[in-house]
Amino acid sequence: MDNGWVKPGAIIIVSFMVTFKLCVSTEMSAFKLLASFLPKLPFRPFASEATFKTQPYVLYRLEGPPAPAVTLNRADALRFFEEMVTIHQMEATLNHLYKSKTVRGFCHLYSGQEAVAVGTFAALRPQDTTITTYRCHGWGFLYYQSVDPIIAELVGVRSGCVRGKGGSMHIYGKHKDFYGGSAIVGSHVPVGVGIALAHKYRNTDAVSLICYGDGATNNGNVLEAYNMAKLWELPCFFLCENNIYGMGTKLERTTKNTNVFAKGDFIPGIRVDGMDVLSVREAARFAIEHIRAGKGPIIVEAQSYRYFGHSLSDPGTTYRTYDEIKEVRTTRDPITTFNKKILEAGLATEEELAAIEKKVKASVRESATKAEADHPVDVEELTHDIYANEVISEVRGINKVWKHKSSGRAWNLK
Repeated sequence: MDNGWVKPGAIIIVSFMVTFKLCVSTEMSAFKLLASFLPKLPFRPFASEATFKTQPYVLYRLEGPPAPAVTLNRADALRFFEEMVTIHQMEATLNHLYKSKTVRGFCHLYSGQEAVAVGTFAALRPQDTTITTYRCHGWGFLYYQSVDPIIAELVGVRSGCVRGKGGSMHIYGKHKDFYGGSAIVGSHVPVGVGIALAHKYRNTDAVSLICYGDGATNNGNVLEAYNMAKLWELPCFFLCENNIYGMGTKLERTTKNTNVFAKGDFIPGIRVDGMDVLSVREAARFAIEHIRAGKGPIIVEAQSYRYFGHSLSDPGTTYRTYDEIKEVRTTRDPITTFNKKILEAGLATEEELAAIEKKVKASVRESATKAEADHPVDVEELTHDIYANEVISEVRGINKVWKHKSSGRAWNLK
């Protein structure tokens, strides 16, 4: 007999003998007792990578679509799952903090749109830049890879990413390639085109990712930005996160051309299922390669859905039904569907994914606790860092003149 099987065989035989004897005397389940004697062998996923079909794409002024199938390795599968779960849990926690009045002011949650940010971010390269809307918590987390500065910023304390002075709509950070959120619908799109112009002027290989919502697509400055981007063939990756409703109004009630990806006139475009993280990643890769090939700007419309209202002051049910929201959560939720895919492909186990969710919940809860224990900046600091440099020394208030101070060189100038 092979010596490698002697000890396991002996263990099993002895286990059966002891099990039978004890079960007779204690009426314990034989299988249950036997399982307690057998060694716990670590389970190994039976696939290091898997291939998945992408959702159908719709094209405008393009010869060929992104790949109909993509390969996903185990490490990326677990990373994408953890990032989406983290964004989801962070937003759920912020919702709770808002209702308890710990978070004040406007608060626009990203719940339901996790796959758009995670899939696109996975395709970006270190030299690429991002500018986005006021629905910016998820993007901020991806650049920081931590929820600490995001939650603290919304709570309004000094450990926030801009020391609690910006709040929900102004998430910036130490990463020089993230130009943060913008509080005015569509106002940042021309800025993103300006960033693209800088990339081209400096003769770099960088792409300017410009995120905006469907509600901005009829803005005059957005259409002017399209025109300038195409006229100068700038490296603009226009990403419309189409969550169907611009504030409380459905897209089809506000615009005749609901093909957002085709509203750039001479700019080619793609429509992608924004609830599928792998389809989004492939569309983003395709868009970046299109730009790098010298073909100029491109529009990607990621069709998604937000579970909460436009902001937390909006119940989100006066212009849509509970049944509509429930149906999307049940059939198209980006985390649930991705969970099912990677389990069926053997890229992860249920125990692994459950452990990730448990770890994320504990981490986000700890971040919230730390933020609530922190303090706002001193009132004198409210007028600091209005300018990156010391171009002024005083700021005139209602009752007094405040001192201006630059606490350090702006991150995006370093």
